[in-house]
Amino acid sequence: MPSPRTKKKTSVQVKSRSKMQGSSRVAPSANRTAKGSHALFIPFVILIFILWTVYRVFFDFPIWFDESIGKAVFFGFPVVLYISLTGFAGISQAVSLKKFKQGVLQGLAFGGIFGFAAALASIASANKTVIPVPFFESGAFWFEFGLALLTGVWESIFFFGFIMTLIQYLWSHWSLGKQVLLVAFIFAIFHVPTILVQYTGAGSLAGYIFLVTAFGIGQAFLYARNQNIYTLMVVHAIWGMTLLVHTL
Repeated sequence: MPSPRTKKKTSVQVKSRSKMQGSSRVAPSANRTAKGSHALFIPFVILIFILWTVYRVFFDFPIWFDESIGKAVFFGFPVVLYISLTGFAGISQAVSLKKFKQGVLQGLAFGGIFGFAAALASIASANKTVIPVPFFESGAFWFEFGLALLTGVWESIFFFGFIMTLIQYLWSHWSLGKQVLLVAFIFAIFHVPTILVQYTGAGSLAGYIFLVTAFGIGQAFLYARNQNIYTLMVVHAIWGMTLLVHTL
């Protein structure tokens, strides 16, 4: 016959097990509730795309305005607004200052690889030639590099720190390949208005779409690997400058 102490211990164990089972039953519903708060994610992205398309097609501002103020409004502000509406903290983890040094160093390494590949693809698709240019001595180069860096900041935050983070959270059951392809597709779609405005030749149009899509895939895989937004910012800036400086 068990002692009263044994009975008490057994009852405590049963209660603790029931609590654990109860908590495991609550967790899925809580998770669904959390994900349910992101029901506006897709309509939110679609609305931004529509506004961005209207801006690019019907307004013709200087490039410095587009890359600094324009993209801050259409790519930076929506992220802040979404965080304030939903309270989603996953986005802020990607821009932690603890990741800055490592991100910059990795960006310089991967940026060189991406930029070199982009230059070769651009030369092959548009029949261009490589010419030597003392670009570091040019003030125009540093101005363009500043714009490229701003572009990298806003687009990296929006497409990867925001959109890819949400895609990985909401569709965590998807394979990484599906997640990457969806992010790259959205990245390419958002560049279509700019492509239509700036490119008229069919050959250059197809080549540019290919480059943008391939770059989006590469950036998405890179972000999935290290979750460091600073790496993507530097890579984006170097990639853009490589196309500008080394091809003519």
